[in-house]
Amino acid sequence: MRESGSAGPAGAGRHRRLLLVSTNYAPEHTGIGPYAAQIAEHWAAQGHETHVLAGMPHYPSWSVDPEYRGRWRHTEIREGVTVHRRRHTVPRRQTAVRRALFEGSLLAHKLTAPPRMPRPDAVIAQLPSLAGGVAGARLAARWRVPYVPVVQDLMGAAAAQSGIEGGDRASAVAARVEAYVLRRAGLVGVIHDTFTAKVTALGVAPDRIRTLPNWSHVAAPTRPREEIRRRLGWAPSDTVVLHSGNMGLKQGLEVLVQTARLDPAVRVVLMGDGNQRETLRRFADGVPNLEFLPPAPEDDFPDTLAAADVLAVTQRASVLDMSVPSKLTSYFAAGRPVVASVTDGGGTAWEVRRSGAGVLVPPEDPAALLTAVRDLAADPEAAARLGAAGPRHVAAHLSRAAGLARYDALLDEVLSGQRPAVRGSAA
Repeated sequence: MRESGSAGPAGAGRHRRLLLVSTNYAPEHTGIGPYAAQIAEHWAAQGHETHVLAGMPHYPSWSVDPEYRGRWRHTEIREGVTVHRRRHTVPRRQTAVRRALFEGSLLAHKLTAPPRMPRPDAVIAQLPSLAGGVAGARLAARWRVPYVPVVQDLMGAAAAQSGIEGGDRASAVAARVEAYVLRRAGLVGVIHDTFTAKVTALGVAPDRIRTLPNWSHVAAPTRPREEIRRRLGWAPSDTVVLHSGNMGLKQGLEVLVQTARLDPAVRVVLMGDGNQRETLRRFADGVPNLEFLPPAPEDDFPDTLAAADVLAVTQRASVLDMSVPSKLTSYFAAGRPVVASVTDGGGTAWEVRRSGAGVLVPPEDPAALLTAVRDLAADPEAAARLGAAGPRHVAAHLSRAAGLARYDALLDEVLSGQRPAVRGSAA
């Protein structure tokens, strides 16, 4: 493969050398990891020399994958992508101090041991984490190449809204770091338009912001629902409410435990992992109609979602404009109605309403959530209409091809020479 070796205009058919900085990466199969992997693999498949600077796989369990334990540095080739991994702390319990140690260890190791590679044409970073954003900005400045951060979550807002211990004090610090990272970018990507105001407030001119929506990264379900329900022990008469994904503070999953307590006839399933899993287990003690499942294997995941009657997305009432859950794209693809227990006006509510695939209820309100579930169970035709809207929305707006094309266009623009990178100090 021909190597470009320098930054500059992106001529037709020109092979590039690219560095993607993303703490989360394959084999992590939920959250940001799958998106980072599909972006990098897409560029590699196009013939670009693609490198990734990542952490050790640890999400959503917040425990390092056994295959990578004990490693300080590790380089591997995955699907044509050279992945440079660096060790970092992994806090089992989230507090502002522990999160700061996590970010600090990532930043220190990424800067003291950057990837051994020739100068890239551009550096792209997925935020969070803040450490990855700072490392990407510093490396781009060192190489004097364009830098493009893509905001998946806003860490300053997250610290204030997620309920993490010490979050109020950490919020201002995180926002200052975000401002540092984003102001040094040639262009800034955001996954949802609701992030634009926050990014602008951090000092980024609106004409430098591009919207790059996440896409549905899972396949459509293929096996009969009845077969999967039998295997999981769900009776045909059960009304199954399934939440899949990270069990963290911002999800506020206590509302689903409380919903299960209100009606023993509703079966609530929490599938996944996260730092709040054991806390939720203790809170759910004595609730027989609530069960915990481990993350479904990748091949079974779409069919497991489709086997439920209702797919739940929940957030604490304080969560408004810090994130849009990646699980929504998978939910829509599954073809089941979504009940969103979230604050109206935020990105999550906006996406559910736009899809036509679900209903909104107030956050942290188990009675309202239960009423929505009962209404759907009592009206199968309405539930079917909502469920059918999800795959249509995916086909129209959330295809992988369209999502990856937006990243290609972003690279073309930042490398065209019309918008040179804003270069900060490499010190």
